[in-house]
Amino acid sequence: MMQEILSKTSLLEWFGVFFSVVQVLLAQRNNIHNYLFGIAGIVLAMFVKFNAKLYAEFTLDFYYLVMSVYGWLFWKFGKQQSETPISFTTTTEKYKSAGIVVTAFLIFYIFLTNFTNSDVPLWDSLVTAFAWAGMWLMAKRKIENWVLLNISNFLAVPLLIHKELYLYAALTAFLFMVAIFGYINWYKILKQQKNA
Repeated sequence: MMQEILSKTSLLEWFGVFFSVVQVLLAQRNNIHNYLFGIAGIVLAMFVKFNAKLYAEFTLDFYYLVMSVYGWLFWKFGKQQSETPISFTTTTEKYKSAGIVVTAFLIFYIFLTNFTNSDVPLWDSLVTAFAWAGMWLMAKRKIENWVLLNISNFLAVPLLIHKELYLYAALTAFLFMVAIFGYINWYKILKQQKNA
């Protein structure tokens, strides 16, 4: 069985997963260079997911690409021309995050059911909606990004297995674990910032 899984795994998927692992490990350590590895992994994932007919995930990866460039610039400069500190979301940002989830879900579900040959429009849309909101919060360096990204990760693992993208399913399970530690590490940094 393992040999069959490996035989179905493309070189693009291997490299995409490698760059994504490096990205999330750097993000978990609050390292700004996570975005550079993320961009490389995202571009490769876009090719793989489009070929697997995961159109919402493909669009999510395009969004990740844009938000990675934005996030890198925001982390680097922010509004005050210095590195933006980690913070909790404000009430307004919580409402915006919820709005992103609901709006993204509806747009993707309607689009996938009416204009594509997707066999998993509900599932694909749900995974993507939570990830869109989580990535927006990560770009703004909000600690709650890890929670929303992990909801997406939890839902994505069985979806990726269903699509026989086993390496990306393993990566997503790994990302789920890293996100737990990312939240813990960012929380410690946040406490240190407040005590400084």
